[in-house]
Amino acid sequence: MVAGARWIDLLDPTPDELNAKLPAAVHERALEQLLAPARRNDEPRPKLDPQGDYVLGVLLVPVLAAAENEVFYQEIDLVITRETIVTVRKTPEGGRPPWHPGKAQASCREEDNVAMVAYHLIDDVAEHFLDLVDGLNDEIDALEDNVEVWPSEKIRARLSGLRHDLLHIRRTLAPTRDAVREVIDNRVEFAGDEVFTHEVELNFGNAYDKLLRAADNLELARDLIAGVRDYHQAQIATEQNDVMKKLTAIASILLLPTLIVGLYGQNFRNIPELHWGWGYYWSLGLIAVSSLAQILYFRRKNWL
Repeated sequence: MVAGARWIDLLDPTPDELNAKLPAAVHERALEQLLAPARRNDEPRPKLDPQGDYVLGVLLVPVLAAAENEVFYQEIDLVITRETIVTVRKTPEGGRPPWHPGKAQASCREEDNVAMVAYHLIDDVAEHFLDLVDGLNDEIDALEDNVEVWPSEKIRARLSGLRHDLLHIRRTLAPTRDAVREVIDNRVEFAGDEVFTHEVELNFGNAYDKLLRAADNLELARDLIAGVRDYHQAQIATEQNDVMKKLTAIASILLLPTLIVGLYGQNFRNIPELHWGWGYYWSLGLIAVSSLAQILYFRRKNWL
């Protein structure tokens, strides 16, 4: 591993293990944050906070669990000093396997300082956001392809789940992007000699561009979800209109026979067909012809 002794990675460390790796200048409140258990889903907010002789940071790595069709976040706390960067990974809730920074560590070069090592970590986080948004778009595409096939309950559940995931991604992506922007604006630095050099800031600019691209794709995903929802609602409205057409046709077909039966059921003495031998068959034929004519008419209009 090229990062070597400059990058110390710890998974759920004990207080003794953490104290053995951290510099003595780290504040007690920072220790409390580093030792705190992983919080729910998209908390705490990502940040890079300069503390004079070190930089205290929090990152959330989004991980798409394709088998469970769910997104969870791996919390990574980090302490950057002039000589080393210490990352504290916290096992996610639900027994999910923790994310490992092996890809970011392999990207480090021998001549990289700790600021460049931190860049490789943040760049890997940015890549995860891009992959997550791509996976989200794939799910939206699958939903669009099956919106006319799947039952309404399943479509509503998937729309609700996608909108929920979208909200949580925005809650973590925006502060991550803001934290990287602070590095580019030279607001994150050690006291004394510069560590986040111009070259480092340019590399952080590349990570920032990836986060911006992920944010733009996220807005596109929101529009796509809204389009699927509108199409689904229009489809439901069309189905309801078809039902109303059928009910209207059935009511109209039953109206004329009811009128005929009511007409000949009136209790008057001088009804023209009252003593007519063919009156019963006449009324039945009138009912049949009027009903058949209406059925043919409504079929031509595709109401039946």
